[in-house]
Amino acid sequence: MEIEDKFDVPTEFVVPDLSDLPGCAEVVGPKSHQLVAIYFDTPDFRLATRGITLRRRRGGLDPGWHLKLPKAKGVRREITHPLTRSIKIVPTELADLVRAYTRGAELVPIAQLDTKRNLTRLLDDNGDLLLEIADDRVKGTVLGDDPVVDRWREVEAELVKGDAALLKKAGKRLRKAGATPADASSKLARLLDTRLRAIQVSKPVEGTAGAVVVGYLASQVNALLAQDARVRQAEDDAVHQMRVASRRLRSALKSFKTIIADTTHIQDELKWLGQALSEARDLEVIRARFAAHFDRLPEDLIVGRVRTRLGSDLEDREHVAYDHIRETLSGDRYYALLDALDTLIAHPPLTPLAAKKPDKPLRAVADKGWRRIGRTYDAAQALDDIEARELAMHDVRKVAKRARYTAEVLIPVFGSEMTDMANRAEAIQEILGLYQDSVAAQSLLVEAAETARQAGEDTFTYGVLVGLERAAAERDHAEFPRVWRESI
Repeated sequence: MEIEDKFDVPTEFVVPDLSDLPGCAEVVGPKSHQLVAIYFDTPDFRLATRGITLRRRRGGLDPGWHLKLPKAKGVRREITHPLTRSIKIVPTELADLVRAYTRGAELVPIAQLDTKRNLTRLLDDNGDLLLEIADDRVKGTVLGDDPVVDRWREVEAELVKGDAALLKKAGKRLRKAGATPADASSKLARLLDTRLRAIQVSKPVEGTAGAVVVGYLASQVNALLAQDARVRQAEDDAVHQMRVASRRLRSALKSFKTIIADTTHIQDELKWLGQALSEARDLEVIRARFAAHFDRLPEDLIVGRVRTRLGSDLEDREHVAYDHIRETLSGDRYYALLDALDTLIAHPPLTPLAAKKPDKPLRAVADKGWRRIGRTYDAAQALDDIEARELAMHDVRKVAKRARYTAEVLIPVFGSEMTDMANRAEAIQEILGLYQDSVAAQSLLVEAAETARQAGEDTFTYGVLVGLERAAAERDHAEFPRVWRESI
C-alpha cells in the first residue's frame, strides 16, 4: 500500500529541516536519482480516468514495472514486476490485472516522465525507514504524433514504517515552507489533466433524487471494479466483496426503478455475474465453517478422512471455481456488462421523478421495500406445506436484504431513520441466513458422508457434525420469532 501526501512547490522551494520530527533519529540525504518512466494506457485513457497508473521505470531505488490501483483516499495499492527487455509490451501478469478497465483494448505508451529526484530519508533508532521525502523536478511528455511537453516541481512525502501522525507533522512542516497540497493525484494525472477533463459525463443536478441514486450506483461500480484484480489473484474476501457490490447494484436498480429506468438487462447480467462468483464464495464459507467445528471438537471425535474431505478436498474445488471465475472475468459478456455500467453512470436513463427533491420519491421507495417484507412473510406463513414454507422464508430473507440495501443508500439523505430501518432489516436477514447456512451445511455433510461410506471410510464424525448443524438450525429457528417481533 502507498500512503503519501503530494505537494506542489515553487521553483525556489527549499525542503525544510525534518530531523526533529517525532521518532526520527537520522536524516539521510538528499541523494539524487534520475528516473525515466513510460506510462501505458489505452488510447482513450481508460486507466487514467479511473486513477490507475501502469508504468515501466528505470533508475532510482525501485526500477521495474509498477501498477497502482486505487483503494481509498490517500492509499493506493501497488503491484510491482521486474524490468523486462521490452519497453513497449506490458507483462501479461500486470495486463491481466487491468482487464476490467481495458476490456480487450490495447495497452500502448501514452506518456513519458523524466524526473530528477532528490530523496531524503528519515530513519529511526534501529535504522528502519520511517518516511521518504522526494523532491522532484519533472519533465512530462504526452506521446503521440504531436508530443506535448510540460515541466514542474513537486514534493512527495511517503510513509514507510512511520505512523500517520508523523506524515501529518511532515506535511505541516512542508506547507509552512511554502508547499501547497497538489490538486492532481499523480504526476500522470497532472500531465493529462486537460485531456481527462475533456472526457465528460452527464450528472444529475445536485440535491435531486437522481443525484442520490446515481451517486450510489457509481460508488458500487467502483467497488466492483476495485475487487477485479484481487479476485483474479484469489485474495482473501475478494470474491465476497465483488459479489456484494454486484448484489447491491442489482438491488438498487430494482428498488429505484421509479428514478432510473430501463435497466432490466443490466440487472439480469449482474445476477449472472453474482452466480458466477457464488460457487467459490460458498465453498470458502462452508470450508471455514467446518474448520471451526474441527477446532472445537475433541480429537477422539474426529476419525477417518473427514478433515481431508471437508478441508483440502473442498479447497481443491475452490481452486477449480476460481479458474471458472477468471474465465468469466476475461470474457466478452463480462466486458459488455462493465461497458453497460459505465454508460449507465455516464448517461443515466432518468425518469421525471429523478429531477425532484429526494424526500418524497426516495422515502416512498424505502417504505415500499419495508412493506414488502411483511407481505412476503405473511404469504410464507399461510402455506401449509412445510417444505414450501421453508422455501418461501428464503424469499423473506431476500426481500429483507433488498430493504436493507435500499435503506443504506438513503442514510446520507435521511440519517438515523434509515440507519434504524437498515439495522432491523439486517437482523431479519441475518437470522434467516444463519438458519439457511446450517441447512446447506447439513446437505453437504450428508453428501460427503455417503461418498465416504462408499469408499469404506468411517463416517462417525459426519454424524457428529450433522448433529451440531441441526442443533444450530433449531436454535436459529427458535430465535426467529423474537427477532421478527423486535424488528417489525
